[in-house]
Amino acid sequence: MTFIEIVQSSWKYMLDGLWITLFLTMSSVIIGFFIAIFLSLSKMYGNKVLYTISNCYIEIIRGTPLLVQLFILYYSLPVIGIRLSPLTASIISFFLNSSAYQAEYLRGAIQSISSGQMQAALSIGMTKWQSIRFVILPQAIRRFIPSWTNEFIYLLKYSSLSYIVGAPEIMAQAKFVASRNFEFFKVYLFAGIIYFLLVTVFSEIFRYIENKLKIPGTLSQARE
Repeated sequence: MTFIEIVQSSWKYMLDGLWITLFLTMSSVIIGFFIAIFLSLSKMYGNKVLYTISNCYIEIIRGTPLLVQLFILYYSLPVIGIRLSPLTASIISFFLNSSAYQAEYLRGAIQSISSGQMQAALSIGMTKWQSIRFVILPQAIRRFIPSWTNEFIYLLKYSSLSYIVGAPEIMAQAKFVASRNFEFFKVYLFAGIIYFLLVTVFSEIFRYIENKLKIPGTLSQARE
């Protein structure tokens, strides 16, 4: 079969996998973001208990591979009677992993805000948490966007790991198609092209958003 014939015969399967990949990535990054806000604020402004819990969580998640976390959720939890579907296990493992990294990115963004702004907010009668909510966080999130977009791209590519536990995303669909026609190279090449196009499109979208929301007079630096 030619590459064009491979595309024509498998695009419907790949499209099904594409929607799963996008759902998996978007839900994981968004849920992870809200957890990251709690983690970063607890680590920076929380009491000793919150700091310890947040710091331990971040270090454990960042110190273990994403694949190990996925396997624990999908293969180990049934031992204690908890059974998760492949997609559910993938989403949970991905947002838990992403939240730890996003928390550190957000913490760095908060630390980049001048301490004088907190003092100014307190001096006009705001409470500590009002100062964080209305003064510090809005600025920090704008500086956090480049790192957040890189985290999205990272998860978009690494969502392919979920095929190992049976989540029907792009790589799982590619494996299914290739096992039927034995054109492994061409099918996986097609999958690679889809990932490349996805990354390119989202990179351009995020670059536009970064330019619109960047703080004038500052340079936004994203981790590649």
